[in-house]
Amino acid sequence: MARIVSLGSAMQDIYLVDHDDLRPTEIGGGAIFGKVLVGSEIDIDKLYYKVGGGGINSAITFVRCGHESILMSNVARDAAGEAIFRVLDKEGIDSSYIDYNTTKPTGSSVVLLDSKSGERAVLAHHGASEKFNNLSSDDLDLIQPDWLYATTLYGDMETYLKFFEKAHEIGAKIMLNPGKKELEENKKLIGLLEDVDVLLVDKTEASKIVPGTILTELLYHLNNYVPTVIITDGPMGGIAGNRETGEVYRFGIYEDVKIKDKTGAGDAFGSGFLAKFAEGKSFRQSLIFGSANSTAVVKKIGANSGILDGTEELHPMLIQKI
Repeated sequence: MARIVSLGSAMQDIYLVDHDDLRPTEIGGGAIFGKVLVGSEIDIDKLYYKVGGGGINSAITFVRCGHESILMSNVARDAAGEAIFRVLDKEGIDSSYIDYNTTKPTGSSVVLLDSKSGERAVLAHHGASEKFNNLSSDDLDLIQPDWLYATTLYGDMETYLKFFEKAHEIGAKIMLNPGKKELEENKKLIGLLEDVDVLLVDKTEASKIVPGTILTELLYHLNNYVPTVIITDGPMGGIAGNRETGEVYRFGIYEDVKIKDKTGAGDAFGSGFLAKFAEGKSFRQSLIFGSANSTAVVKKIGANSGILDGTEELHPMLIQKI
């Protein structure tokens, strides 16, 4: 068992699910939910209240897989914050280092979900999770984690720097899964990578950090900065390389399933990988579990509803050492 700190957002997700009125209509290179017109009233089939955010999604994976899981995030003293704490208490996640924001509400998002295609659009108000500079990296001295798992901080690069320097100082390893805002700060992000042990990005994100168009090229460039790199590529699977062991794997998806909701798929992959990697499993085994965890999540509505507990018997998947 490892002690893992999840650093990132904790939000309430409100799902509006419909089978026809939210059907995507393709326009150019994208799509819109074509029947949602200004001034119209849409009857929604189902309504769900869930919790999500990179911090809480990853913390749930870690605790279910038997690790000591600590969440560092921001919420407010409101109904959404209470809903988050109920989930943390139920899962057994240490919430001692969550800070209460007195000026902004708990972050919330509304997910418009088409139940036929699984496509969605997210309307997000980050609220208390918009900034993280109130969180103290000195708390890591008290926690003494084995790993720091950092998800998006919505561009708060200074907080990343403080936490990464402290983690490095106390000997904790770092896994980073950056978001859109961090990718916009390319030079600062590259500067942070020298302290990162494992980096998880998708193909588009990787191409915003380093030059390259194909997976092997992107992996080669990123491995110059980070010892272990995982690049996902949607239904095409992905590629992963461990510079220290010389292992490189090209992998497909764990299982071809009907996707109900893609929300949280990346969080599930990254935290699933680390849950096994921190346990001492091999690089290959950890990649398989990450993929299986991600597949389990997209089969259910909610960013963490389908998260595995690590005891499941996994079937073989396409993964090849190159």
